[in-house]
Amino acid sequence: MDRRGFLYLLAAGLTGAAVGRGAAGLDLAEPPAPAPEPAPAPATPTGPGGIVAVPAPQGVVEELPGTGPQIALTIDDGSNGEVVAALIALCRDTGTRLTFFPNGSYRTWGDNARDLWPLIESGQVAFGNHTWSHPDLTTVPDAEVADELRRNQDFLRRTLGVTETPFWRPPFGSHDERVDAIAADLGHPTTVMWNGTFDDGRVVSAEGLMAAAEQWFAARAIIVGHANQPAISTVLDQLLALVESRQLVTVTLADAWSAPA
Repeated sequence: MDRRGFLYLLAAGLTGAAVGRGAAGLDLAEPPAPAPEPAPAPATPTGPGGIVAVPAPQGVVEELPGTGPQIALTIDDGSNGEVVAALIALCRDTGTRLTFFPNGSYRTWGDNARDLWPLIESGQVAFGNHTWSHPDLTTVPDAEVADELRRNQDFLRRTLGVTETPFWRPPFGSHDERVDAIAADLGHPTTVMWNGTFDDGRVVSAEGLMAAAEQWFAARAIIVGHANQPAISTVLDQLLALVESRQLVTVTLADAWSAPA
């Protein structure tokens, strides 16, 4: 091999070595690891007492979600107009948050609608469907179940301006899979029961009502009561004092569970 050929081969070898080093430096065989995804932002409290609303569940609920000091006071029926008015005044004057499950067949709700509208608009009170006339839905055919719920939906919308709510409560607490499915199909996927009571589904005195409150008022409780008997109107101040003494915070069901998007 002459000198010119030797220098040519030497130059080619050096060029190949440089290319090899460049490829190794880029580490083409192992692409760089992707950047880690940012950690999700912590949930932001959306309601009283730092509660964070979660989507309303499909099925039965008996207590509030989470671990905070919230208590949900829920009021059914509404046969006594003076009691309905007293509960509305309680909310307006003290900031107490309530959830109502009215029967639209009682004219008491229409009589008090003007006082309810601003509380509904602000979110201080929430509503669920409790049927139009309070039958035991497990004893009636599908068409009647649907009619009871639809008629009460119309009442909630036209009288109170409540356009939708995921919540419903079966009269007498009586329900089954058939009834729950009909309610869900009509826009009420969440069947709301309770884990505490004012014990006023029967004739009760003020003392009896307070004894029940003493027993059941606790964090995460859903308390069921009724706007039917005068006794509850006479102990509202005592009920609030009990809430405060136990460091509880009243919330609506809508504070705890947001409607489906």
